[in-house]
This record gives sequence, structure tokens and C-alpha cells, in this order.
Amino acid sequence: MANADCIVIQGSNMAECHPVGYQWVTEAKARGARIIHVDPRFTRTSAVADKHVPIRAGSDIVLLGALINHVLTHDLWFEEYVRAYTNAATIVNEDYRDAEDLDGLFSGFDPESGQYDMSSWAYDENEDGSGDGDGKVEGPRGDPEHAGADASVAEAAGQQFGSGGAPMEHARMQRDDTLQDPRTVFQILKRHFVRYTPEMVQEVCGIDPEDFAYLARSITENSGRERTTCFAYAVGWTQHSLGAQFIRTASILQLLLGNMGRPGGGIMALRGHASIQGSTDIPTLFNLLPGYLPMPVAGTHDTFVDYLAAIASKKQKGYWAEADAYTTSLLKAWWGDAATQENDWAYDYLPRLTGAHGTFQTLTRMLEDEVEGYFLLGQNPAVGSSNGRMQRMAMSHLKWLVVRDLNLIESATWWKDGPEIASGELRTEDIETEVFFLPAATHVEKSGTFTQTQRLLQWRHQAVAPPGECQSELQFFFELGRRIRERLAGSDDERDRPLLDLTWDYPVDEHGEPDPEAVLAEINGRHLTGPDAGRPLSSYTEMRADGSTSGGCWIYTGVYAGGVNRAALRRPGQEQDSAALEWGWAWPANRRLLYNRASADPEGRPWSERKKLVWWDEEQDQWVGDDVPDFPLHLAPGTRPDPDAGGAAALAGDDPFIMQADGKGWLYAPKGVVDGPLPTHYEPQESPVENALYAQQRNPSRVLFARPDNLTAPSAGEPGADVYPYVFTTYRLTEHHTAGGMSRWQPYLSELQPEMFCEVSPELAAECGLEPYGWATIVSPRAAIEARVLVTERMTPLVVGGHTVHQIGLPYHWGVGDDAVVSGDSANDLLGLTLEPNVQIQDSKVGSCHIRPGRRPRGPELLDLVAEYQQRAGATVETGNTRIDDTAPDPGRSTDPATDPTTDPTREH
Repeated sequence: MANADCIVIQGSNMAECHPVGYQWVTEAKARGARIIHVDPRFTRTSAVADKHVPIRAGSDIVLLGALINHVLTHDLWFEEYVRAYTNAATIVNEDYRDAEDLDGLFSGFDPESGQYDMSSWAYDENEDGSGDGDGKVEGPRGDPEHAGADASVAEAAGQQFGSGGAPMEHARMQRDDTLQDPRTVFQILKRHFVRYTPEMVQEVCGIDPEDFAYLARSITENSGRERTTCFAYAVGWTQHSLGAQFIRTASILQLLLGNMGRPGGGIMALRGHASIQGSTDIPTLFNLLPGYLPMPVAGTHDTFVDYLAAIASKKQKGYWAEADAYTTSLLKAWWGDAATQENDWAYDYLPRLTGAHGTFQTLTRMLEDEVEGYFLLGQNPAVGSSNGRMQRMAMSHLKWLVVRDLNLIESATWWKDGPEIASGELRTEDIETEVFFLPAATHVEKSGTFTQTQRLLQWRHQAVAPPGECQSELQFFFELGRRIRERLAGSDDERDRPLLDLTWDYPVDEHGEPDPEAVLAEINGRHLTGPDAGRPLSSYTEMRADGSTSGGCWIYTGVYAGGVNRAALRRPGQEQDSAALEWGWAWPANRRLLYNRASADPEGRPWSERKKLVWWDEEQDQWVGDDVPDFPLHLAPGTRPDPDAGGAAALAGDDPFIMQADGKGWLYAPKGVVDGPLPTHYEPQESPVENALYAQQRNPSRVLFARPDNLTAPSAGEPGADVYPYVFTTYRLTEHHTAGGMSRWQPYLSELQPEMFCEVSPELAAECGLEPYGWATIVSPRAAIEARVLVTERMTPLVVGGHTVHQIGLPYHWGVGDDAVVSGDSANDLLGLTLEPNVQIQDSKVGSCHIRPGRRPRGPELLDLVAEYQQRAGATVETGNTRIDDTAPDPGRSTDPATDPTTDPTREH
């Protein structure tokens, strides 16, 4: 990031929320980089940026799409890069219909399941019938025809292919290198974004044309051979019903500008915790195995052969074709000698998905008495998750609840001091949930690794011993596993074999604490047979599918190469070059910049001396440079592989995107992105604004929870929308951390931010009679909370579609309880539950509300206030929960562009 010439921070308040990482932004600025902050609020990041561009929350695709249109319309795209390194020239199936053709829907949508049949999105087939397959997402019975038979399985469809995406064979894909064929990705892209204009940006986002021009000029002047632009985002982009598509839009823009795989380019995902990246690499997610391998689905992946065929093809390009080796090595790491070729490496020991088993699906099952027990580990859903009331009510249905944390957080005490106790909805004496609180060690009281934003594993050494009975996660789960295995010893029940056969032989110290380095070594992997038996693997390319290697996470292979803990490397930066390869260890293979082959031109020469990173050395006959080359070391530029080859052998010398099935950066996604091959603007689940681009108001593939305890506010154009006329957005503060478990118990941090507050503009304060530092009550269809009023010009009213839209800022760190130093109402109580369909993240960065002066009512009167607003708005379970709006066309019909007016891109909308 320090090498960027322009940095656009959008969907993040980086200076406040990621202050350590922000040092690299300040370094880039000192070197002359331009910093632009796009955000609904003027924050500390805005204050140190060159420009703040206020935006309406949830409208980012329109802004990014207009930048794409600007780049294409004015021929500002990096032509040589785009032609060589992206799928711009690839021809798409003739049956494909775009959102521009179907008024906000793509071809193949099933309104009952909320899923798309992706077959019409696929690349064009060859004359001999070969190509990339039909693109259909298999349903719970393993066949496309039943894709809608189980909505819960459909909801999990976005993750079933893992990091490599859906299998796709590369051989002889149809291309038009002139980019003139109307079915090339390039031409489809141009048509798709043609209506994303500066005028549309002003109408939808509330951004002045002058600000748009400044942003467009900044990124295009700072992209190309000599210069690069970086985008940085956080949960301000992800926590939307379109979150994955926000990032996809930025990816398309960066590919067109030639900013991927190059120093100072790319898209930086800013993580809110020290090891959020690590918790998805070795996942705490229901749908993934370590290294982004997908979880098997019951009825679809019943055999190991079925599973491997579904996630990768030996005829696709790149290293994801070796997913069988990564999976087999994982199974050997977990089950050792019990994993044999005869039992498919213990594949049947893996659980199977029978639906979407995510946090919020589990929540609804708790409310329906289908879940008996629940573990909470570093989470505080009572105040830290969307729709806090649902979270607390759900826990009251459990038989037992285990909370491991540093303090008695609200999720451990809701049964005696939660808001529902005060309102009379729950009585402590009636709650049968048995709550166990187990004290946890802090990060300074244990050793191990963090994997942070840069994919960098950094070892932390234990500073002090944990007090009392506090335990690390490693010790807790090691001991729990040991005790369970002791209880099951001698069992002949087949279902106990996976637990009894686990490799659970970690060395322990004199205190019984397992050695974290031994776990890291297991994750790295080792050779199991032959003369190298016992030797740690040096690279994931050493993994084999024949059971001769083990490895707990293939992307981490190499972190323990040679028996050395490379995560613990700490050579000071001033003693290294800019890549700093001896500070920690970055996956994969210690590469600091992914896809860095793209930092050189097709002939292997740096695009410029100023931006060189890796290049082809003809004398050494290999790739060299300042970073570890993210490319086969001896694959020369100009190499053309055998069309029938697969895997790494199928990569051409100009295929820098080595994990993609065709080796190219995808401007258009023919498979894998479940809500459309191209990003398309939809309004949030709740919005006071009508969709100005399409009749389709909301993302039709969003995951819905249509329940009486999760009502949605009517959106613009629907009766009752004026009852909740304002937009609220949530954010974090530097002084507090997420739900407050690590900060609201600290007196010195609590003193810095003692009370829950709301930020409102002077105009909104005048409109609603709000007094500075007085109280306000904010009401959504789910709850009402109170907050101190901070009247500030940092909140900018925006003119959108001819109407003024007011936005309210709410920090989300507080919770009602008796144990913390400070407490207050939780902003998350206002939020509803709607999920993004690809990754199942909640839509928690934008909602509709009303604000009024004064404190909220207490007791049952609080429920009456919420109900009164619901009744005035006419909000019911059906409100906002239809898939397709009445005016949208049928996406499944066959259309003839010559006769169907809906396919005319020049028509008025």
C-alpha cells in the first residue's frame, strides 16, 4: 500500500479502525500519493485524506460501475494488460441475458429457491461440444432439476466450490481477440454499465458530478504502466446484501486499470481483528474446510470421487486442479493411519452439509427448540449481532450455553439483566437455560500465530501466564477432545470412529499445555513415506493425492519448512528490501503480492522500472524479482501449453491468475458468483429510495428470514415507507472494540467513550427537534433504542432522486448489563436479518428508522412503541420479502432480441 500512487478507502474508516495498518497510507501520502475517502460520514480518515466524498450507504455499485463506464467510454483502460491477462476476449453463451435486458434480473432465475441456473452465463462452447460445462448448481439431491427442492441447501450454494470456484475446463474456449464480437466479455461489460453515468451517481449516491470527476481523474491518472491505484475496504462493503458484488465491482475496475498483481495496486481487505484472515483460512465457518476447500454436501458429494469432481477438474488450468492432493493431505493430517486408500482417506468421517448451518440459520432453529446447546467463543451475540432481541430470545430456548470469554459479557448475563427482563418478555425464574462461564486467556497470555490483513502469519510469544483457571483456546479444545475420547474409549459405535481415530497426540509441557509449534508443524504438513518421511513439506506443490503427505492447511504449507517456525521471523525492515520477506510468513509460499506475474508485461518485462516486482530472467531461465514469483518458476513468457493439459502444465506464459480455471482475471464471472455474473445495483433490504436503474428493487438472491420477530420496513414506493424515513448506519470507534468485551470493562477506555450516542446533521436535528447532548430514541421495525445526540456537520444530508436523504451514524459497542464499566443500548438491536447469498454475511450497514427526541420508554411500554410504529407502517412478515418485484420480467423465459423490447439497451427505464 505504501507503494500506491492513489489510495481509495471506501467501506472503511481506516485511520480509526485500523490505525496500525494506516501507517502505510500515511507513508504513501508522504511519498506523494493521493488519498480519497468515500464514506457516509466525515471521519478521522476523511480529515487526513486529500478528499472526502460523502455517499449514501449501500449505493457503492453505482459509483464503482460509473467509474468502470468512464474508463471504458474514454478508452482509459490498460489495453495491453486487459487483452493479455483478463477474460475480455472470451465469448459468452448466446442464451445469456443481462440485467440490462431483464430489468434487474439475469437469465435463469428461479423465484422459488432464489437461485440462478448459471448455464446461460457460461462461456461459449466449441463446435465439437467441448467447453466449460453447463454451469448448473447442483441441488440437495445431486441434480440440477432439484436445485430448489431444499431452500436451506440452496442458501449454502455460494460456498460449495471453495476458493477455486466451479470446475471449468479451459480447452479451446471461444475467443475474439479483436473484442468486437457482441458476445465477448468486453462488449457485454460495456453494455452492462452504459447507464452507470455521473448523472446516475448523483441521482442514486448523492455524489456531486465534481466529486465524481475528481475521483475518476485521480484513479485513471494514477493507473497504467508507471502508476498504480489501490482500493481498501472493510465491513462497510461486506456487510450488505450485495457485499460480495461491491468487491467484485472494484475488482473489475482494478483489472481494467491494470492494477491487479502490481505493487501499490490491488484491493486490500481490512480485517477488524488481528486474525480474522486466519479464522477464515483455517475456518470458523460452517461451509469451508481449511484452505478454502468446500464442505461436502449430503446427497451431492456422497463419495470422495463425487466430491473431487464437483470442486475441481484435472482439465482446468492452475493449481486448484490439484485439490485432490490438498484434500487427501488434510484427511491424512486429521486421521493419520486410519485414513487409507481403501476407505478414501477417511472421507466418510467428514460431516455433510444438509443445509445452511450458519450463525443466523442456527439462531432460528434455536427459537424453534431444535438446538439444545451452544458454544460461544469470543462472540457476544446478545449485543454484538444483528437483531439482538432475536439472539437473546433464542438463547432462552437452550438447555445449556457455554460462554468462553475474558469478562462476564452480556451473552453470559442476559438471563438476569437483559432488555427482555426489563420489558417483561422474559422472567429469570422461567428460563431453563443453564449457562456455564469459562474464563479465557487473552492474546498476551498464550503463544501462537495471527494471520492478518496481508495474509501474513506472525508468531506471538506468551508474555505472562493466564490468571487463575483461564485457558487458551488450544488448551481448552485439546483437553475437551482428550476427555471426549476417554469417554468413548472402547466404543464399537461407528459414529464414534471419527473422534477415536483423530490424531490427537500433541506434545505437552510440564503444565499439560499442548505445544502450539507442534500444531503449526501439523498444519504445515510433512512427508509420510519414502526417504523423506517425517520431513516438513516446503511447498504445497509437494502435496500428493496418494496418501504420502499430510498437511492441515495447504495454503500454509511452507510456514514450517525445514523445521523452522518462519512465522516467528522478525528481521527489522530497515535491514531488508521493500518486500521484507523475513518478517513473518505470508501464504502461499511467502508471496507478499498475489498474482505478481501480472506486474510484468506478456514478454516478462516489468511494465516500468518504477513499478517492477518480478520479471523473466533469460540468463537464469526463470522468474526472479523482489518478491517470491507467484507463477511456475521456469514457465517462460510466450509458452503455449498442450490444449489437453491440465493444472499448472496448462498455464500459458501469460496466464498470471494461476488459481483461476482459465488463468485470467475475470471481468465477467461465468460461474460461482450466485447472484449474477456482473455486479448490479439493488437497493438495500430497507431503503427510502427506489431503485433508479431497474424495476427490481432488492437483490433477488438475498437470504431472507421472513418472521414476525424480524419485520422489514417498507421501502420507497411501498405504503408506510414514510414511517421510517431515515437511514442509519453502524460503525466502530478506536476507543472500543466490537461488542465491547475487551474495552467496556477497561476504565480508561470507558472514560474516553462513556456513552452510546448517535451522530446527526444539524439539518436533521432541526427537523426532528433533537438537542445537542440530549437524548434521542431511534426506532426500527425490530426495536427502539436510546442514545445521546451528537449534532455534527460530519453527517451530510444528500439529495437523492430529488429528495433529501438523512443518515444517522450509530457506534455498535454498547450493551445493557450490570457487569461492564459502561453500558448502553445496542445499535445492533435495530438491525434486521437479511444475508448476502454468496458468503451469508448479514446486511448490517444500512437500515431504515425514525428518530425522535427524548429517552425511550421502559418496561412493556417499549414494546408498545415498537408495535405502534409497525402498525402505522403496515409492516407484516411479507413486507420486503418477495423475490421478484411485480414489474420485473420473467428471467427464465426465452427472449428473442429482435422482437422482445426488453432486450433493447436503448429503451427508457
